[in-house]
Amino acid sequence: METTLETLDGDRVKLTVAVDETEFDVAVDAAFKRIAKEVRLPGFRPGKAPRKLLEARLGVAAGRQEAMQQALPDYYGRALVENEVDAIDQPEIEITGGTEEGPLTFDAVVPVRPRATVAGHGSLRVEIEGPEARDEDVQQQVDALRRQHGTLEDAGRPAEDGDQVTIDIEGSVDGEAVEGLTTTDYLYEVGAGAVVPEIDENLRGASAGDTLEFDADHPEEEGSSLSFAIEVKAVQERVLPEADDAFAAEASEFETLADLEADLRERITTMRRRQAGMMARDRVAQAVADLVELDVPDALVEAEIDNRINEMAMRMGSQGIDFATYMEAMGRDLESMRDEMRDGAEIAARVDLGLRAVADAEGLEGDGDQLEEYLGMLAGQTGGDVDGIREALTASGRMLEVRSDLRKQAALDWVLERAEIVDEDGNEVDRALLEPPEEPEPAAIPDAGDAVDETVGSADDEDAVDGGDEEE
Repeated sequence: METTLETLDGDRVKLTVAVDETEFDVAVDAAFKRIAKEVRLPGFRPGKAPRKLLEARLGVAAGRQEAMQQALPDYYGRALVENEVDAIDQPEIEITGGTEEGPLTFDAVVPVRPRATVAGHGSLRVEIEGPEARDEDVQQQVDALRRQHGTLEDAGRPAEDGDQVTIDIEGSVDGEAVEGLTTTDYLYEVGAGAVVPEIDENLRGASAGDTLEFDADHPEEEGSSLSFAIEVKAVQERVLPEADDAFAAEASEFETLADLEADLRERITTMRRRQAGMMARDRVAQAVADLVELDVPDALVEAEIDNRINEMAMRMGSQGIDFATYMEAMGRDLESMRDEMRDGAEIAARVDLGLRAVADAEGLEGDGDQLEEYLGMLAGQTGGDVDGIREALTASGRMLEVRSDLRKQAALDWVLERAEIVDEDGNEVDRALLEPPEEPEPAAIPDAGDAVDETVGSADDEDAVDGGDEEE
């Protein structure tokens, strides 16, 4: 098989493929064997009619047509691999010869990943949550413990946000009580924002003994309204214990408040340091994506959504959960899920284009020692040998994906090394603090910060082999 490659405008290439007659005839022979199983000829059992007789009865073109339908995807795939074409969508294929006789030839116009350009990637400034606990962070955790050990006392005044009110509540639609909105002696925190905002609006300033009646928009049925009747039976405020040594001894394993605060500071810092490096990479990747000015092709976004849904289904499958059953139980449909994922997928695709652009601009490659190290790691995980894995990846076309992932990883490392990383106050973050601590992870601390999802996949995981890029 011979192939040539021509670059077209609009992020497309044209592959011209010629399969010599001898090679194509193998596919034609297999096609006639399949046809023989479907055609009954007098004197022959199904599948035993000779090719010459079938050609005489059905015509040579019948076998060639069947062969093209079956073998052309393989020829096309081989052409992509030989020319390292980064296809992102289905090709437009035109058969140019071989339908009746001779070698099979065809053209394939293939949409390819656009090549973005970026400027300023070597001098980015990104902000992360500081990796060291601040005084206000420690105080926030102390206050959380104080709230846990607080007591409720009669407020002796109208209700304010944060107060606990005991109420009888009845919610109705057209005079009919709504299940879940009608109960007695319910303890409610003013300002919690539960159900509808009108509840908080009416409770603010209310006193014990007040009866409140009001209407509110139905949160789930557009154009419908709810009617509420609320009797306020008590207004209580939360009284917090003093933050002192006695409180520390009661609320924790420590005898003094200073020891408790020191422990909280250490735990918050450890947790934040575990997140800081990941957060820095995420923010840098997003900053690179923001430098990409071209429109992301829909095919890239849809392929990213496909990957995310497939990964979700695989994770559920590994836990014994059927994806379709889960969707049905949750009352969700695939179309709405795809819509929810679209914004994140568009960002991920833009990050992909941005990091590739950095790799192009800085001459970063996904081969050499970096590739050998990755192949060695993969060999160790699978029990195979490096040369065998290299050949398998190359033959399947996945080597292009592996090298692309390694290039993107190298690009992210390059940008991260040169980026200015600052905390919320604009102070430069010590790079040493971006490395996670070696201590065991401490117990979780409420509100100490959320983990940040990595935007960019790494070639350290299976995605580099299983399809980190969207290839045909």
